[in-house]
Amino acid sequence: MRQRLLDATIDCLVEYGYAGTTTTKVADRAGVTRGAQVHHFPTKTDLVVSAIKYLAAKRTEMAFGELDRLRESPNPIGDALDLMWEMHQGPVFSATVELWVASRTDPELRRHMSATEPIATGSLVEFGKVLLPDHAAHPEFLHAVYTAMDVVRGILIASWATRDRAELDARWARGRRHLQILFECLMREANVPAPLPG
Repeated sequence: MRQRLLDATIDCLVEYGYAGTTTTKVADRAGVTRGAQVHHFPTKTDLVVSAIKYLAAKRTEMAFGELDRLRESPNPIGDALDLMWEMHQGPVFSATVELWVASRTDPELRRHMSATEPIATGSLVEFGKVLLPDHAAHPEFLHAVYTAMDVVRGILIASWATRDRAELDARWARGRRHLQILFECLMREANVPAPLPG
């Protein structure tokens, strides 16, 4: 039942936005009574913050499920960047952006999001450290991973204005190329042989 409520919360955030998402709509979408919803998640904030934590865990599980494939790749950096891009597609990212925007004017939500966001992004950083352990000790590695996330998120948010898939793909190809250069420079500084781009 909890999972149905969390999935329904994400669906409502994407369809109605944060302001239009109500606990009643979530309970209806999940097919549960309001009493059952309140038992698990007493407030709307409880619902949406729990949903983001749930999605962060799913995103981490997805990433680590690709670990063996990426380790065997001739271009693990490029493929890891593509995986980061894929993980930000669809309702998960849309729902997260809804909460980022809403937290600007909602102090309670902002307090919860400021605690939850480092957990969500930290999982991707940990994945990068496991995938590229020889580079993780570089003092700029963490910053490079965060820069990659910022590039991915910025391109996707900007694309909502045009909905042009060809333009989106071209912007990601450009961003990926420059991010690959960034990581390869870090590897050269760390005296680690860079894999050839795939």
